[in-house]
Amino acid sequence: MNTPDKQQVFSINNSTDFDQVALQIFQHQAKNCSVYRQFIRGLRIDADKIISVEQIPFLPIEFFKSHRILSTDAPVELTFTSSGTTGMITSSHLVSDKTWYEDSFRRAFQLFYGDIRDYTVLALLPSYLEREGSSLIYMVDDLIKQSENPDSGFFLYNHDELYQQLKKQQEAKKPTLLIGVTFGLLDFIETYQINFPELIVMETGGMKGRRKEMIREELHDTLCKGFGVSHIHSEYGMTELLSQAYSKGDGIFECPPWMKIIIRDTNDPISTLAKGKTGGINVIDLANINSCSFIATQDLGKINADGAFEVLGRFDQSDIRGCNLLIA
Repeated sequence: MNTPDKQQVFSINNSTDFDQVALQIFQHQAKNCSVYRQFIRGLRIDADKIISVEQIPFLPIEFFKSHRILSTDAPVELTFTSSGTTGMITSSHLVSDKTWYEDSFRRAFQLFYGDIRDYTVLALLPSYLEREGSSLIYMVDDLIKQSENPDSGFFLYNHDELYQQLKKQQEAKKPTLLIGVTFGLLDFIETYQINFPELIVMETGGMKGRRKEMIREELHDTLCKGFGVSHIHSEYGMTELLSQAYSKGDGIFECPPWMKIIIRDTNDPISTLAKGKTGGINVIDLANINSCSFIATQDLGKINADGAFEVLGRFDQSDIRGCNLLIA
């Protein structure tokens, strides 16, 4: 069975194509990713007998904290690392071909928002800028460059400069995207408020220990009032993935065609749940072909009747059941 190439992955436009490519990638990774192979064996699953996407086992995301998750012998070009408080063990995502990531996020942005060159891209991501190895910074930096706009750029704690730039954009009626970490956006509107209905405010989630956690409805209501917008957009991505889902409001996310969400039973990690049921979020990310495309996250969520999904919280326990199935 041949390993799918970019053309096959990024031209997916229906569920039949998705399932076919996903099964090809599964067989490739079950054979070539030693960690995933051992995990599958620990579940007493015969990879050769997997004939549907519903049967594919998902690797607990914690393994990225302790193992090299690779399905290729190619040299590692980039290492993305997760953020964490002092003393926490962080994840490492080894990327052997960065063009898979670049193609994925560029195509997804085009799909959901159109030509990046139509936007001024402003980024308020202080905690990410202050450390090395952020996949979010890599993506946003590329989008800023792709916008080919001299007004696009990063802001650290220079809130007055950001406010002046937002006013400039508002007066010029230029399409503007402000992408920010949650606590940074809240810090900004405590001092600076603006009524900019056309602005796209995209929060990337996370208080990073800087503020008290808020439920989504309260958070988005606060941000809507502070920026004078009717909806808050969101990005759902993580260090261990090479693709992102986007929400244009109300916390309802949609995936690009090469990414899929499956909800698992929290008491039985190999069982899936029907639409409308809350459980653990499993992600299929076919762009993650050189690592592992089938990841069990620590997020809780549900899939709605129309196929969109919501993120409802995090697991209380630190480890997802199944981690002990890997032989060290």
